[in-house]
Amino acid sequence: MGKTAFIGVGSNLGNKLSNCHKAIELIGGIPGCRVIAQSGFYHTEPFGVEDQDWYVNGVIFLATELSSQDLLGNLLAIETDMGRRREKRWDPRVIDLDILLFGQDVIEDENLRVPHPLMHLRRFVLVPLVELAPDLMHPVLGVTMAELLNSCSEEGQAVMAMAGA
Repeated sequence: MGKTAFIGVGSNLGNKLSNCHKAIELIGGIPGCRVIAQSGFYHTEPFGVEDQDWYVNGVIFLATELSSQDLLGNLLAIETDMGRRREKRWDPRVIDLDILLFGQDVIEDENLRVPHPLMHLRRFVLVPLVELAPDLMHPVLGVTMAELLNSCSEEGQAVMAMAGA
């Protein structure tokens, strides 16, 4: 496989845990992609919005032969097929799939920015990412994921492990 990628997986509508499991299964079925590892799942407080149900979040580690744009296209198709509607930013969602990292690439396209531009501020991303790769270096900030988590504010960002998920 050519590249590795870390994908954020989240849901706060319907059967959230089931939605996340289904999305991961669909990602594993994308030709040229293989799920190498998966974090546990976490109940997470909505970030940057109020009056929304808590999320279920996790991260997967993926090996892929796809380009970043082709991977993005496949992830967006999975979101659409699972019923995601994009009406306004940070709306509740059946499923949310974000490319957090694509190898050590830095990508600044109009429809894709990698590393994810807000990941270093989000505990719901960093906690499961650190579970998988604590010593992984952020390709722009030059610090490890564990260091990013240690410096990330906990205020308004509760993250609780889900037993048996």
